[in-house]
Amino acid sequence: MSRLLRALLLGLALVQPLYTFAAEPPPILLAQTYRGQVDVSRYLISEKLDGVRALWNGKTLSFRSGKEIQAPRWFLEGLPKQSLDGELWMGRGSFERLSGAVRRDSPDDAEWRQVRYMIFELPGAAGSFRERAEVIQQIVRQASVPWLREIEQFLVVDRSALQTHFGKVVKAGGEGLVLHHAGAAYQTGRSDVLLKMKPWDDAEAEVVGHKPGRGKHAGALGALRVRTPEGREFYLGSGLSDEQRRNPPDIGTMVTYRYRDFTEKGLPRFATFLRICGE
Repeated sequence: MSRLLRALLLGLALVQPLYTFAAEPPPILLAQTYRGQVDVSRYLISEKLDGVRALWNGKTLSFRSGKEIQAPRWFLEGLPKQSLDGELWMGRGSFERLSGAVRRDSPDDAEWRQVRYMIFELPGAAGSFRERAEVIQQIVRQASVPWLREIEQFLVVDRSALQTHFGKVVKAGGEGLVLHHAGAAYQTGRSDVLLKMKPWDDAEAEVVGHKPGRGKHAGALGALRVRTPEGREFYLGSGLSDEQRRNPPDIGTMVTYRYRDFTEKGLPRFATFLRICGE
């Protein structure tokens, strides 16, 4: 292990948690969309997990919204006393089951035994992302609990190799890839040091209305009327679960939707509800 890695590990062990997550969203790094705009050989690549973003401050596990996650005590006691950023994950194609499990007010041990906390960042830590990724490996080994894992990072030589990996992941049921600039210092906000590569694009919009359902959805929600940050409004009807139709997101809630491209009027084509933002 290099001197820098030893210093980073020692520093993380000695300092108090870097953030106190409360009811307001903590500062985090958010990904831009990869559109071939960078030299991919300078980035570390990992699979984009379809999980729930979770931040650990050494004492409390929280959604990106700042709301505390009610995880079992044994799950939390196995985590190190330092800030971590990652995804709660049950495996490919398991988002709905995972989402239900981690949002319960009273956690179910049997469900949580299937959850893995997949770490990809150390909030506020020094060094480049490559160095922080190596420290994450050491932290996971030292914790030695089956539910704490690091997300595997790898290099590609060019765009062709990136596309090959992307095709394999998507074909196997994965959501896509994440590219993180290997030399980047830790930062928050949206930046092209972190890029996402997916077969679908996604974006966020605010719920501004509820459209009643018809036919099999009579008496429940038919669609959400949403507004983009640019002020465009449209309906999201696909992708909603029966539970979400019975108890739809409140007016003012921010939601994530996915889409293919845009219509001539600038509206997202084939827009589908994905999830409530921040949870």
